[in-house]
Amino acid sequence: MSLISVIGGYLLGSIPVAVLVARAHGFDPRDVGDRNPGFWNVRERLGAGGAAPVFAGDMLKGVLAGLLGLAGGGWHTTGPWVVAGPSVLPAYAAVAAAMAGHAWPVFARFRGGRSILTFAGGMAVICPPAFALALVLLAAVAMLTRSFSIGARAGVFALPVLQFAFAPVGHVAATGALMCLIGLRFGQAALAARRS
Repeated sequence: MSLISVIGGYLLGSIPVAVLVARAHGFDPRDVGDRNPGFWNVRERLGAGGAAPVFAGDMLKGVLAGLLGLAGGGWHTTGPWVVAGPSVLPAYAAVAAAMAGHAWPVFARFRGGRSILTFAGGMAVICPPAFALALVLLAAVAMLTRSFSIGARAGVFALPVLQFAFAPVGHVAATGALMCLIGLRFGQAALAARRS
């Protein structure tokens, strides 16, 4: 069942939501702005409202992948619905696969985004209380700085720290490994920008 979760997660992640939304508005996000087919680049062209489907769709990919992995592992959770026991590996594997699908989508010539929202959606399933606290932090920082992007960064980077209150250190390390995929995509984007 873990293999099915991984394949399903990758295929979910490969749905190029930003490309589909942008094409409906007459452009390809891989050809404009920072060329990243994700929420932030589409938002630059369409505004927050126009890019909202990208935000929701990319998050949903992570949520569905996490649920697929959780189901594949037998729906094992502890406390406030934190993934546990035999469900841990399939859930993390499915979310990692969805992030890989978002970054290197089979349905979009392997030119994808940075997987941040897909990661966040997966964490909403893996550790809901940490995700909820990250949302509170996001809102607080965004209000203080008057910048949603700064708030979003604070929420995402705080997730492993917040998770530590609800899950064992091995889970937190696994979350850190997922975040390394995001770092890899940022590194690839920086190299591509230098070459162009």
